[in-house]
Amino acid sequence: MLLLILDILGTFAFAISGAEKAVRYRLDWLGLIVLATVTGVGGGILRDVMLGATPPAALTNPIYFPICIVGAFFYLLMRKKIRKIRVFILVADALGLGFFTAVGAAKASAMAAGPYSVILFAAITAAGGGLIRDLLVSEIPQVLKSDFYATAALIGGILFYVLEFANLGSTPRILITTAFTFSLRLLAMRKKLELPKTREKTF
Repeated sequence: MLLLILDILGTFAFAISGAEKAVRYRLDWLGLIVLATVTGVGGGILRDVMLGATPPAALTNPIYFPICIVGAFFYLLMRKKIRKIRVFILVADALGLGFFTAVGAAKASAMAAGPYSVILFAAITAAGGGLIRDLLVSEIPQVLKSDFYATAALIGGILFYVLEFANLGSTPRILITTAFTFSLRLLAMRKKLELPKTREKTF
């Protein structure tokens, strides 16, 4: 039940992020719903397919797509009423990152996946939807070019796996991973943390 709740919250938060990008590109309502949906459920679908958990949860549970649509129109209606809408979007996105990192790691762990798989699926769940969203609007995916995004999810996945050796139950590990990843993402934004970028050497 906890995983489902976090998955729904993460879907809603990421749907808002997808809707924000749709508005920025002045897409029509279909484009709004498409971007909100792929951002909200894209990472989870990728995870489930790669884990062999088919059909994916987002395609069998009827709650996911309505949540994406609600998130899309929530942003559409509220974007002019929330004074610091950009800050709101960034915080919502960081929350979604925390939720999905924990969900991805927990689902991989429940299927007896090894440590690398737990870490990988934490990142895929958290960053996969945003990657698809950016590709749909012909952008270089955010996770490949800037800030501490997928990196925060990878570190969160490592934490989830390490906590297994602290004799903690699944629920505390999920909650700790969620809070840690969310906090790390906020810290990275505040301090403008980034991985080193490649440079083209000129001769």
